Amino acid sequence: MGLVVQKYGGSSVADAEGIKRVAKRIVDAKKNGNQVVVVVSAMGDTTDELIDLAEQVSPIPAGREFDMLLTAGERISMALLAMAIKNLGHEAQSFTGSQAGVITDSVHNKARIIDVTPGRIRTALDEGNIAIVAGFQGVSQDKKDITTLGRGGSDTTAVALAAALDAEVCEIYTDVDGVFTADPRVVKKARKIDWISFEDMLELAASGSKVLLHRCVEYARRYNIPIHVRSSFSGLRGTWVSNEPQGDQKVEHAIISGVAHDVSEAKITVVGVPDKPGEAAAIFRAIANAEVNIDMVVQNVSAAATGLTDISFTLPKAEGRKAIDALERNRGTIGFESLRYDDQIAKISLVGAGMKTNPGVTAGFFEALSDAGVNIELISTSEIRISVVTRADDVNEAVRAVHTAFGLDSDSDEAVVYGGTGR
Repeated sequence: MGLVVQKYGGSSVADAEGIKRVAKRIVDAKKNGNQVVVVVSAMGDTTDELIDLAEQVSPIPAGREFDMLLTAGERISMALLAMAIKNLGHEAQSFTGSQAGVITDSVHNKARIIDVTPGRIRTALDEGNIAIVAGFQGVSQDKKDITTLGRGGSDTTAVALAAALDAEVCEIYTDVDGVFTADPRVVKKARKIDWISFEDMLELAASGSKVLLHRCVEYARRYNIPIHVRSSFSGLRGTWVSNEPQGDQKVEHAIISGVAHDVSEAKITVVGVPDKPGEAAAIFRAIANAEVNIDMVVQNVSAAATGLTDISFTLPKAEGRKAIDALERNRGTIGFESLRYDDQIAKISLVGAGMKTNPGVTAGFFEALSDAGVNIELISTSEIRISVVTRADDVNEAVRAVHTAFGLDSDSDEAVVYGGTGR
């Protein structure tokens, strides 16, 4: 008997019919001789609706109470799913993140998992039950407050439980049939990938791919937990994410794994920074102290006449105001002239471990963008990724052009998006 962890996104449990369909799939896994642990997200757009409601009541809701509110969505899903499973003749027990032993730090709205102590889950499994766990949430180690894990939190919950329970696989069920070479909403001829390495998936996730979030893949790689990305709306084989191909898969590592894009970032340019040691450190220390994550960084060559330079960096749009305020508070110490903020940008990334040993990939990438009439504002590279920042209005055309230029278009039918969110 194997132990399987399954995670179902909001589109999979969006209504009563969806919950009953998911319950049948879970029971089938149980009938196949597996112990089954299930992690669920909130139904459909429940989390967004709760956020909107909170903002109507308070423009800046307190972090602790905001977390208490948002975790209600997953608790609704887990209870309804447990009921549906019982109607199919199998025993199921539902658990909050706290009850499941998901222990986090004390940072509200984006807590990080410190430990998982799944004693109650093991007991439920030993008694022959299916365990249903509310994703996206945990309990702080020091104050015992309810916390939420931020974007992609349910995926991270599932992988963390799989690691703690020594599961054979973590199955992530979503509304597409697996990981594609590009977002199938943008590129209709995107091709499903049968297997992808943790390394390539990490880069795709960090570059904006929405099927799996970076934290989830990072956790899976650390504990070597294979992830199987599948659709809850079909019975098709999905995409395996692991160190090595699974079972009888024989996959030749492609030069390019895919094209990812992200429209959730903004760009800040710090204008007129004295070009001397310590200035960049002071800028990014101020940003770090505000708990803002940054992505791409570019510094211009200083002007000979003034000895001043400009430093640009990208960051999540949601944290733009926080970053601007942090820099303004330190303006006297840093000594810059002004700040520019731009939230009408997009990041496009080409990812593939094969590009390390294949010359011409960078040239081909820039030629494809040029032929599509797309201007590049920032460039960042790693061994297996090239990322550029463009205008947000150009992103869809740019992604399609790059996807076609590298021969990633599928010859078969268009990719199917069953739900509409990709989660």
